[in-house]
Amino acid sequence: MTSREKIIRLEHIYTAYEGADRPTLADISISIGKGEFVIIGGPNGAGKTTLLETINGMLTITHGNAVVCGLDVQQNGAEVRRNVGYLLQNFSFDPLTPFTVEEVVMMGRFGKMGFFRRPGLEDNGAVFNVLHLLEIEDLASRPIGQLSGGQQQKVLLAQNLVRDPQVLLLDEPFSNLDMFARESINRLLAKLVSSGISVVIVSHAFDDLPDCLVRVVVIHDGRISLDRECLPIEVGPIIRNSRRDRKSTRLNS
Repeated sequence: MTSREKIIRLEHIYTAYEGADRPTLADISISIGKGEFVIIGGPNGAGKTTLLETINGMLTITHGNAVVCGLDVQQNGAEVRRNVGYLLQNFSFDPLTPFTVEEVVMMGRFGKMGFFRRPGLEDNGAVFNVLHLLEIEDLASRPIGQLSGGQQQKVLLAQNLVRDPQVLLLDEPFSNLDMFARESINRLLAKLVSSGISVVIVSHAFDDLPDCLVRVVVIHDGRISLDRECLPIEVGPIIRNSRRDRKSTRLNS
């Protein structure tokens, strides 16, 4: 792997959901550097989203050590989440949700300004900048519940970016986006990576990826089965081949 300062370090991690009879992640060890673009692939139920939740300090680690942004995840989960942006999969708003786009994005600043301080010039400027960056400034006064799924996806991404995260975790970020929106987001992700932000994506969409070196991590049954760097055009074939190799191994065992 390319030598970079490590922003994420997981060592022999086991993670289990409450009531589960076995760990979802089993003996996971991975280090991710600043400015890396990482795609997490694998079948449904393999543990991909669990890995993101573990990095973000949302799940109890039963064994192992996790350090994110220089912080022990188990002891400083809330502080970790102030430095990490996390875009959930398939999150949508009720049509009657009263908050405007601008208000939803401003919520991303609460970790920096505190819940009881009114937004200042810096906060308002940060919100305007990310709305402009994502080309949704014209939606600022619209109630978020009245937007399309793709527009809501962009608003939630803006909410994460306005926090100035060191790490950005995205779970199926392209699921509600059309081709043009995907191209726009990919150009943005390439800029974020070049600026030193680490981007970790769980995705089944491997076309039109950002124009940057990609690290592919494939998970099967809660364990990492492949971890390598490649060009964007190679990602799809690598992940599909890993599935065929896994299936062949099972048939021959």
